[in-house]
Amino acid sequence: MHTPASMLMGVVFAPLGLVLVFTAAITPQWREGQARVGAAGRGGAKELLLLRTDGLWESCLQVVHSEVKECWPVSGSYQQDARLRLVQEMVLSSLVLCGAGIVLASVGVRCWTDIPLRSVVAAGGLMVALAGILSLAALGIYTRHLSKLGIEVDLTPPETQEVNMQKTLRVTLHPAGSLYFGWVGAWVQVLGGAALLFGFKSMQCPTCPKQRLKDNAEMYEVNC
Repeated sequence: MHTPASMLMGVVFAPLGLVLVFTAAITPQWREGQARVGAAGRGGAKELLLLRTDGLWESCLQVVHSEVKECWPVSGSYQQDARLRLVQEMVLSSLVLCGAGIVLASVGVRCWTDIPLRSVVAAGGLMVALAGILSLAALGIYTRHLSKLGIEVDLTPPETQEVNMQKTLRVTLHPAGSLYFGWVGAWVQVLGGAALLFGFKSMQCPTCPKQRLKDNAEMYEVNC
């Protein structure tokens, strides 16, 4: 059986999109911002440049050009924001839906036989495409409200080791690397799902009984 290029693209793109969205979901770089603060250290007062990053489930604070970094579960107004909780649920649903779609499509492709289960592959592709659309919706909500999610950004983590800061500051936040990973992964999911959904549309199976009967049929001219 000749495997169409669209199906091969779907087989590759669907897992790739799942990996990219999963990577974005577990990394704490959905948004970031920098601020200069005065800190009391062992050598006396000094000014530090801090990098604050937030993800869906984790936030981090790092002293720029230093190994001093600490991460903790999201908390405060950021954690309590209903929009963030909605994005979390949508991303988790997308991951589960995409994984189930990939499994279903893999069963339908049946690489060990000559006859694929086209309807099963199409169903798996539809699930993967829907997962991509769900990821895009979640990313769109987060991007649109990025600067409004927990506007008061506390630069002091729950347990600060080497840096002692005395106040909460406002930080200008902008999209970070994980958010871009998510956008790429979501579009890859949509493309992979669409390729699986329509990949078998024009396929012909030369070993199928119906096809063989049609090819072997003899044509007779009947004159009335």
